Amino acid sequence: MDVPLRFGAELRRLREDAGMTLKQLAKVTTYSTGHLSKIERGVNPPTMNLAQCCDAYFNAGGRLRRLLSAEIRSAGNRARPARRRVIVTGVGSLIAARMADGGGVGHLGDQDLPPDTLFHEQLHQMKRLGQSLAPAAMLPVLRSQASTVTTLASRATGSSRTGLLITASRFAEYIGWMAQESGDEAAALHATAEAVELARAGGDTDLADYALVRRALVTYYNGDASRTIALARQAQRSTAPPRVRGLAAQREAQGHALAGDERACRRALDRARDLLAADVDLSAGPVLGTTQLKDPVSMVEGWCFYDLGRPQQAAEVLERQCRRIAPHALNTRARYGLRHALALAASGEVERSCEMAREMLAFMSAVPSATVRTDVRRLDRAWSRFRGNPTVRGLRPALANVLGAGR
Repeated sequence: MDVPLRFGAELRRLREDAGMTLKQLAKVTTYSTGHLSKIERGVNPPTMNLAQCCDAYFNAGGRLRRLLSAEIRSAGNRARPARRRVIVTGVGSLIAARMADGGGVGHLGDQDLPPDTLFHEQLHQMKRLGQSLAPAAMLPVLRSQASTVTTLASRATGSSRTGLLITASRFAEYIGWMAQESGDEAAALHATAEAVELARAGGDTDLADYALVRRALVTYYNGDASRTIALARQAQRSTAPPRVRGLAAQREAQGHALAGDERACRRALDRARDLLAADVDLSAGPVLGTTQLKDPVSMVEGWCFYDLGRPQQAAEVLERQCRRIAPHALNTRARYGLRHALALAASGEVERSCEMAREMLAFMSAVPSATVRTDVRRLDRAWSRFRGNPTVRGLRPALANVLGAGR
């Protein structure tokens, strides 16, 4: 395949216009600075994943994807189909292609790492990409990769089979989250159940307990406090590792806050802090739960303050914690930034609320989220008290656009 020179030139222009160094772009995209430099100079070919990530980050309106697609077509599609699939979908297709050519799980050429470890890294990078792409764009690729890992596991034996099954379960768990983010609750629960089944086949029972935490999140967003608390407590009665029980305690705190029980909420938050502080990840698979927050318990505490009717305290905590979210994590920034805007509106600080929400609503256009949209609806109701405010009126179209996208 001819190297698309114009893509590299446009990527460099976007990066320099944004005042970014190659090192900063490397953090956003998870590509090395050397590789990005070669892409900009037309030495290395870009991938569609990179184009999608940079389009979202630079708010380029799909320009990089269109450039890459056009230049691939103009090159006469000289790349072999198998090679083209590898470029787009990554290491999973590469391993599958090698097996199709007669190689087994243990014959991966120059790769020194076991295949499950390679897939761990791929899932980590896809989770980063999921912070800046719509769930609908992520799901087909994730499902394809999950199928590849499961197929490899069915052909492997011993520790290779075990590791691949556990990795497949982590893919399925993330598919469940992306399905929930796309608004398909039934698909989310189905994928989570499939994740538990795969994990058990690989000898990992921890994911069954984490699935209770995931189900509790669904009930929380549905406004069911008692069910949220019950599921979270069930997960904590298990022999799961401290991380899973700590995440469950966080969810329990949210359930208590929804029910208006501040004392029980604080007890659950304290328990979550102790458990997560004691966590030593000995699991065979990628880490469970968010990895985008520096202090997840404090962030959840701010969230709980809002549900407890303490918006001013919520705004103070959320403001501190939102500053610590990485720039590339658009979904996480939108989720907690809108909560911060909601807390400010409830505190009567409508101008600051609008200032915070303006950027978050722009993120929502790039990375739509059914769960975050719940808070957009709440923000719409909170702003209804300030309909005469010109800043609120100015943001109404953006708000309506985000809400309309979910219908």
